[in-house]
Amino acid sequence: MRLTTWNVNSAKQRLPRLLGWLDERAPDIVCLQETKLTDEAFDALLGEELERRGYAAARHGEAQWNGVAILSRVGLEDVVVGIEGAPGFPHAESRAIAATCAGIRVHSLYVPNGRVVGSEHYAYKLEWLAALERVVAAQPSTAVLCGDMNIAPADADVFDPAAYVGHTHVTEPERAALRKLIDAGLHDVVRERWPSQERVFTYWDYRAGMFHKDLGMRIDLVLAGGEVAARVKAAWIDRQARKGSGPSDHAPVIVDLDEAPDGDIGPVVPPPSAPSARAVAKLPQAPLG
Repeated sequence: MRLTTWNVNSAKQRLPRLLGWLDERAPDIVCLQETKLTDEAFDALLGEELERRGYAAARHGEAQWNGVAILSRVGLEDVVVGIEGAPGFPHAESRAIAATCAGIRVHSLYVPNGRVVGSEHYAYKLEWLAALERVVAAQPSTAVLCGDMNIAPADADVFDPAAYVGHTHVTEPERAALRKLIDAGLHDVVRERWPSQERVFTYWDYRAGMFHKDLGMRIDLVLAGGEVAARVKAAWIDRQARKGSGPSDHAPVIVDLDEAPDGDIGPVVPPPSAPSARAVAKLPQAPLG
């Protein structure tokens, strides 16, 4: 079974690429983030195309911002939108949806960005993560958290730790909140499978040639409970989907359970380009959302 997550940065803008990717990679479960569509607009845009490909869809969206979805060809039951006890800022945003697919409790998550360290947005992010941890701790073994976590777990998950000093996504409180999720019984399946690999990134800013220089971050994660983690046969970043014209600024993460149709092919497919030799003193832009 193939489980995937992808921040598409607008399902409408990414529609031809998304549908082509579904046909090429044939995932069984797909978690999407930043769909940027109301539920009605999501159905109008994608409903027939997904049904034709055998997917049931659960979605939780709003116009222009945020939006999450789960697509499944292996069942879609007990759908819950939002996170119990999570704060809203300024309202209850469309950032989380969960469903049971083939016995796995799948969560598609778009964690708040935090924007500026010490700001109200930053406090909101930490409170939101604390609410998520309480939900996961209730039944971690069959849970899988998929999505744009807006946190790089360690310095190895950014192209240059010095460039991120003072920015969100790398601060100790954010990383501590992520560790609490993992300590509740989850496994970072990509990093556990490739512990010594550097430059395993999932996000590259659109500007300044960041993708072509491979100056990115690993902020899109699959965190799996023990029962699911034990079934992992391959875990990798589909960098090919970030190439070409009109891509999302994120690449999909793909996890194969029980069998690996493409083999255990490495952490990044295709391999990343060589990093830039010139140091980057300043980030062109922090991830938004």
